[in-house]
Amino acid sequence: MAELITTPFSRESTAAEVIDGIDLSGKRAIVTGGASGIGVETARALASAGAEVVLAVRNLEAGARTAAEIVDSTGNSQIRVSPLDLADQKSVAAFVADWDGPLHILVNNAGVMASPLARTAEGWEMQFATNHLGHFALATGLHRALAAAGGARVVAVSSAAHLRSPVVFEDIQFNHREYEPWTAYGQSKTANVLFAVEGAKRWADDGITVNALHPGGIRTNLQRHVSEEELSRMRQTTGGSAAPSWKTVEQGAATSILVATSPLLDGIGGRYFEDCNEAAPHQPGTRTGVAAYALDPEAATRLWVVSEQTLAA
Repeated sequence: MAELITTPFSRESTAAEVIDGIDLSGKRAIVTGGASGIGVETARALASAGAEVVLAVRNLEAGARTAAEIVDSTGNSQIRVSPLDLADQKSVAAFVADWDGPLHILVNNAGVMASPLARTAEGWEMQFATNHLGHFALATGLHRALAAAGGARVVAVSSAAHLRSPVVFEDIQFNHREYEPWTAYGQSKTANVLFAVEGAKRWADDGITVNALHPGGIRTNLQRHVSEEELSRMRQTTGGSAAPSWKTVEQGAATSILVATSPLLDGIGGRYFEDCNEAAPHQPGTRTGVAAYALDPEAATRLWVVSEQTLAA
C-alpha cells in the first residue's frame, strides 16, 4: 500500500486555516449543496482565495441569500447561483448544458441522509440516486470542462457511514431486500469513495484528480431525518471508545477544502481522507478509517459501468 498522505492539519483545523496562503484567482469552482451546512463554508473558503464559485442548489432563494452573504464576508463578487436537483436527471443535464468553459474544482457536497424510502421518477432509491448517481452524472457530464482546466480536482464528500454497507450490486435499488435508511445511506457513501477510485484512474491522463473524504460529525440540516437519540448514539460511537464533540461547520469543511486546494495533494487521486489527513484502513470496533471494499478497484470499475448503464437505461 502507498504511504498515507499526512498534513500539518487536524480535526480541529478550519477551512480558513487550510486555504490560508492559497491563491485561486482565475479558478472556477462548483459546490453542490452550497447553500447549507458545510457547503456554505466550503464555498466561502474557495471565494476567500479568489475563486469564481457557483452554488449549485435546489433552493434558489437560499442560494441567493448565501451568495450575498459570501460576497459580503469575502469581498469576492464572483459568486453565482445555479439550479441543480441531483435526484432529477433532467436538472443535472440542464446544469451541464449551461456550463461553459473550464472547471477547476468540483465539490460533490450535497446529499440526503437516512431518509425514509423514496424513489425517483426512474424508480431509483433516493439516497443512491442523489448522493451517487446525480453526482456521477454531473461529474461525467462536466468531464470536458474539467479536462480543459488542466489539473482539475473533483471532491467526493463521503462519510464514515460508508462503513455501514458496501455497494450491494445484487440489489442496489432495494427492489428485493428490506429497505433500511442507514444501510442505504452507507451504500451511497461507499459509492462516493468507489467513484473517486475509478475516476482518478480513468481521468489521470486528463490531469484530473478525484478524492473522497469524511468531513466529520457536524450538526446540519443533513440530519433532518435523524432523531436526537440516534444522533447522540452516533456521536458516542463515531470515534470508538472516545466520544469526540461535534465539529463546527468551519471544521467540517476543512477536509473538503484540503482535498480541493492543497498543494500537498497535487497529482494525488483515488484516496479517502478524514480529519485533514489520508485515512488509515478501518479497524474493527471503530468508526474511523476506510473500509477495504470502498477502495476495491474491481468494485470501483463495476460501479462505474453499472452507473453508466443505469443512467442510459
